[in-house]
Amino acid sequence: MLSQEPTKVSDHVYMLKGFPNVAIIVGDKATLVVDTGLGPRNGEIAMRAVKKLAKGSTLYLTTTHFHPEHLGGAAAFPESAILVRNVAQQIEADQAGMEMIKRFGERPEMKELRAGVTLRPADIVYDQQINLDLGGGVKVRLFWMGAAHTAGDEMIMVDPDSVLVSGDIVQQKQAAAAGFERGSVKNWIWMLDQIGGLRAKTILPDHSDPGPAEAMIQSQRRFLADLSDQVLVLKHQGMPADDAAKQITEKLKADYPDWEMWFGVPGSVKKAYLEYE
Repeated sequence: MLSQEPTKVSDHVYMLKGFPNVAIIVGDKATLVVDTGLGPRNGEIAMRAVKKLAKGSTLYLTTTHFHPEHLGGAAAFPESAILVRNVAQQIEADQAGMEMIKRFGERPEMKELRAGVTLRPADIVYDQQINLDLGGGVKVRLFWMGAAHTAGDEMIMVDPDSVLVSGDIVQQKQAAAAGFERGSVKNWIWMLDQIGGLRAKTILPDHSDPGPAEAMIQSQRRFLADLSDQVLVLKHQGMPADDAAKQITEKLKADYPDWEMWFGVPGSVKKAYLEYE
């Protein structure tokens, strides 16, 4: 469950800690909520926080990607909330959203929260970037740079605060999962190189604590580069992808002993086997 009380990250950005963290960005005229939590109960917690924090009457909602904990609480938001997504993410939600919700429902700890989850189509669908003016100088950029964790990963740059809401693209010491059907290790590394140019000072990730942007970006990139380098060596040696996935996962666990969330690494290795010659 989401935390009941928001934590202030910067002048205009607040966080409800949970699975995932929900970001609330407050301007004088409008508020933007990033992700919803899993299911209506978490969405209701987010809405209670919005009512405490909001200064203006306009409410925007966006989701960093199509997995259920990120979009599954949208039913708790009012119909007047303007839902914004990139086109790749909306396609992914249309094609695989309900199946992913079903899969989450198979987990005992998720089954109750999953009840009542419905999918809501976006009111605004953009291609690569859309800018929102929340008033009082609070301008945000929602942007898509291609596949990484999923096909439709979105990030949000809060310009006056130099805060990047990174979705799953940058985390604190959590192993990257690119093994989903539409994910990409190769493009993920390219994205990390690009977002360094945003000059963000703070990153607010989905599944770990906020932290200094440059250090987090470089740490995430180093992990994926290490994975890719090991893939190239073992692939050139002729090792099958399944065997390489086991070996590389164990090697990375040893090299990154204080990291978490290893479930997605074997899939990332197999994806890199397909992407690298």
